[in-house]
Amino acid sequence: MIWLNVILWLGGIALMAYGYSRARGPWARYQHLKEEDANASRYNAWRGGIRDDSTTGASVAMQILRRQAQVAFGMVIAGFVLVFLGFLIH
Repeated sequence: MIWLNVILWLGGIALMAYGYSRARGPWARYQHLKEEDANASRYNAWRGGIRDDSTTGASVAMQILRRQAQVAFGMVIAGFVLVFLGFLIH
């Protein structure tokens, strides 16, 4: 039974590390695009222009990056559950 616990712990830790490494890049790029979008909104408001809210390439990229980060954070949560199960199973 101890081997099952060790396998769950190692698998959970590996899954958390892999998920974190996959989430870090898309999340950083998403935050950067979000900041640029907010900056453009502030500039257009300052300039007095009306901002076109149609779908842009940046908004599509933000959706894709957010989804990639969500999937990777799901891996981290699944790894946490595996580690928790490793401690729960006796």
